[in-house]
Amino acid sequence: MALIDPNYLFPADPALRTVARDLYDGVRDLPIVSPHGHTDPRWYAENAAFPDPAQLLIVPDHYIFRMLFSQGHRLEDFGVATLDSAPVETDGRTIWRRFAKSYDLFRGTPTRSWLDYTFQTLFGLDVPLAERTADHYYDTIAEALATDAFRPRALFERFRIEVIATTDGALDDLSAHRAIRDSGWQGRVVPTYRPDAVVDPDFEGFAANLDRLADVSGADTGTWNGYLDAHRRRRAAFQALGATATDHGHPTAETANLSVAEAARLFDRVRRGAADAGERALFRAQMLTEMARMSAEDGLVMQIHPGSLRNHSAAMFARFGRDKGFDIPTRTDYVRALQPLLDAVGTDPRASVILFTLDETSYARELAPLAGVYPALKLGPAWWFHDSPEGMRRFREATTETAGFYNTVGFNDDTRAFPSIPARHDVARRVDCTFLARLVTEHRLREAEAHELAHDLAYGLAKKAYRL
Repeated sequence: MALIDPNYLFPADPALRTVARDLYDGVRDLPIVSPHGHTDPRWYAENAAFPDPAQLLIVPDHYIFRMLFSQGHRLEDFGVATLDSAPVETDGRTIWRRFAKSYDLFRGTPTRSWLDYTFQTLFGLDVPLAERTADHYYDTIAEALATDAFRPRALFERFRIEVIATTDGALDDLSAHRAIRDSGWQGRVVPTYRPDAVVDPDFEGFAANLDRLADVSGADTGTWNGYLDAHRRRRAAFQALGATATDHGHPTAETANLSVAEAARLFDRVRRGAADAGERALFRAQMLTEMARMSAEDGLVMQIHPGSLRNHSAAMFARFGRDKGFDIPTRTDYVRALQPLLDAVGTDPRASVILFTLDETSYARELAPLAGVYPALKLGPAWWFHDSPEGMRRFREATTETAGFYNTVGFNDDTRAFPSIPARHDVARRVDCTFLARLVTEHRLREAEAHELAHDLAYGLAKKAYRL
């Protein structure tokens, strides 16, 4: 029994399915370009064996434990560590059995599809995961993980990954990336500059983070000009190790374009901890524009991931910390919010800004029209909660008529779950080929053009947009 049918995600209509499958057959085995994600660079630097199946596939994955928590399960029972070091389940087999018993909760979700694809293609499993098959799954996966063929570098090569970008904080020492570079291994792993901890005054430990930024950069972060210079130095350090992009996870898309004197006064209040909520929001807005200016100067592609109300549950944040499934999408304005940034760099041919959204209502109304006219803007793929077959379809349907295909950037998997990367790219390729097949069968696109587009969407656009 196959866990993933060969016609998975293809149309039921035979004529449409034939075209979609033909397009897919031309791109299914292309190398993977993963220009934005959250895998740990230490995996590739150390090339140590992955831990047990639960630690690899369940414990780090917030898609999994947010669903389990919504159904009354405790995170501690699935190995999720607490900030106060309270006891949590550490036995991998116990965690796996609990997960298998609740696997039916994931029916119809992308998580179920990603996992089934991984179980089938990576571990050769062909029976459904359930309580009765939990030990069979655990033993099969654990046995594989004990072999050299399942170490990070071997999987990187097996997955046909051409390049993968990690996401690294501005204060990161980048030692893992230096170790990869110096190891002689040919896999291409590059960092991405993520400065949230030193541009968001509401980030925990912000003042201390600025002191550390001074230490790691050698610049004086006590002044506005010194603070900006610290960012430039850190960006250069990232570029020296192969970085081609930055990433910004702001709560909103608000930008500002203050004068130098106004920005300096604002920074002084923020640095002293004297800024009120409005001033802190204004500082975040100004820093998006400053980062865009720096991108035009140094060539790093800028990604903006706004619109998540992070850590929605104060109690869960206090107990478990960040990234525990309680980040919730909010409505996001782009037209007015981005205008100051676009006044600064929107028509600058050197600038490249990739926009993402969790607010799908903005696709046709705001994002596609903006990207369809400003040279500096491109649209990132369906993101996070919408990284799904239906989300990808909605993205193409809402944006293509206004922005076209070439104002988008292909696909990125944006994941911490390393084994699921091939599954996520396969979903995107199937969905895009189905969308293109519809245009072909409706005589809106020539079949030869569809083959070119399928290649671009699966591979070429990401390389070009991220300057890889």
